[in-house]
Amino acid sequence: MLQSLSSNSCVRLIQSNKSTWYFFFLVLGYVLYLIFGAVVFSSVELPYEDLLRQDLRNVKRQFLQENECLSEERLEEFLGKALEASNYGVSVLNNATANWNWDFTSALFFASTVLSTTGYGHTVPLSDGGKAFCIIYSVIGIPFTLLFLTAVVQRIMVYVTRGPVTYIHTRWGFSKQLVALVHALVLGLVTASCFFFIPAAAFSSLEDDWNFLESFYFCFISLSTIGLGDYVPGEGYNQKFRQLYKIGITFYLMLGLIAMLVVLETFCELQELKQFRKMFYVKKEKAEDRVHIIDHEHLSFSSVSDQAASLREDKLNEPFMDVPPLTYSASDFSSLNR
Repeated sequence: MLQSLSSNSCVRLIQSNKSTWYFFFLVLGYVLYLIFGAVVFSSVELPYEDLLRQDLRNVKRQFLQENECLSEERLEEFLGKALEASNYGVSVLNNATANWNWDFTSALFFASTVLSTTGYGHTVPLSDGGKAFCIIYSVIGIPFTLLFLTAVVQRIMVYVTRGPVTYIHTRWGFSKQLVALVHALVLGLVTASCFFFIPAAAFSSLEDDWNFLESFYFCFISLSTIGLGDYVPGEGYNQKFRQLYKIGITFYLMLGLIAMLVVLETFCELQELKQFRKMFYVKKEKAEDRVHIIDHEHLSFSSVSDQAASLREDKLNEPFMDVPPLTYSASDFSSLNR
């Protein structure tokens, strides 16, 4: 008997706090997913890093053996300055000195990566004034960009998602949920083709050192606003029409980001995903809702009563009306005497 009562109480406790338990498992799943990613990346990339370190040591040792007049300390000092300059986007190689990082097109590309929060990191402000301006520019520009993207996506959704789904639903009578699901899948495939596969093929042919996988990797990292910066187009020393190429990449990134947001918003409007998201939200208690309703009705009633009282006071405070004096004629007195 006691076991059944305790089990029933546990079940009621779980049912009453279902949203909290869902949220707990969501946090636990996210932490486990982070750990899973760290384990996989470490196991895959650590051997390659070790090989690269060994190759670099061998090259350095061979260089010092071939150039005995150069001490290791001087070489370390030179390499430190070269790496520091490379971190700021300045290379000491002869084939990279022709490309400027802060001409207009490069600065436009940098501004777009800052406002879209992509931030490749290959080009950064060098001066203190540039760093201060970058902070102020980002504080104003990032919310401005969010407002701009929200307005653009809202307008596109009317014609790309809501309009076609409603038309097919009313025209042919298909289930709205089914039409929305099929439309979201088709829109996702079209977006992937136009902004991932086709640009990846174009980048693999325009960039000398990129294959298709690296080009697709750049497209995904850029449009998802991760922006690792290991692959940046238009940085080759023999890049033809570099300024025009940079402008085209800037427009591609902005249009691709808008397309990604449209696809994400389309999937978020699916009824199945809405129900799934509600599992993790805090649900309002019925008693709390009832209190809000009572308070609202009390406020409404009190406001009506106050209005009625004010009207009565206005009536009482109104001045008395002038009543004209009564006058009687002789004919009236004669009629009364009769």
